[in-house]
Amino acid sequence: MLSKKKTMEALDIIHDMFPEAEAELNYSNEFELTIAVLLSAQATDISVNKVTDHLFKKYKTPEDYLNVPLEELENDIRTIGLYRTKAKNIQKLCRDLIDKFDGKVPTNYDDLITLAGVGRKTANVVLSVAFETPRIAVDTHVERVSKRLGIARWKDNVTEVEETLMRKIPMDRWSKAHHQLIFFGRYHCLARNPKCFDCPLLYMCREGQKRKRKLEKQKAK
Repeated sequence: MLSKKKTMEALDIIHDMFPEAEAELNYSNEFELTIAVLLSAQATDISVNKVTDHLFKKYKTPEDYLNVPLEELENDIRTIGLYRTKAKNIQKLCRDLIDKFDGKVPTNYDDLITLAGVGRKTANVVLSVAFETPRIAVDTHVERVSKRLGIARWKDNVTEVEETLMRKIPMDRWSKAHHQLIFFGRYHCLARNPKCFDCPLLYMCREGQKRKRKLEKQKAK
């Protein structure tokens, strides 16, 4: 595994590659962000933004989501994967916001994860982006990059990856590093066709070096 020093060396390079990395979901307040992140599970930000472009014009408050039949909300988000489950969770979440939190998105982790459809990743994104609380949210990109580079172990679960990143990265860089790791995974270290041979991190990346050796062997045959 990479040491703290090597981890920061990698992050500094990723920072140079994606200095302006930030959340790509469209939203105008913490409530919209929460809905958008909930919708983004197993969906791309691009597909979510297409849906929320009209969704956030129609629904402004938690009450708005509850004032329509479930079937209507399902139809409004049906292009998103798992739309039926997500529609149910949105209405449950909105009911809890009204009944338990005065209609406002809670600002602490323990309350956030009590909301329907809000897991660890979603809560961390909301805290980091909406409330500027230092957090690292581990999505599929962050997990993949962390394991390929050797920052975390292949066998680590999502929580262990998060804890490892929090241990190796200074707190004041958590939120920025989270977005930069996402951008690095989304646009460079892709799941199927990573750009290993054009990567400034190849010299320290065990996965990239493995791919390079494999290609060299194939060429030598």
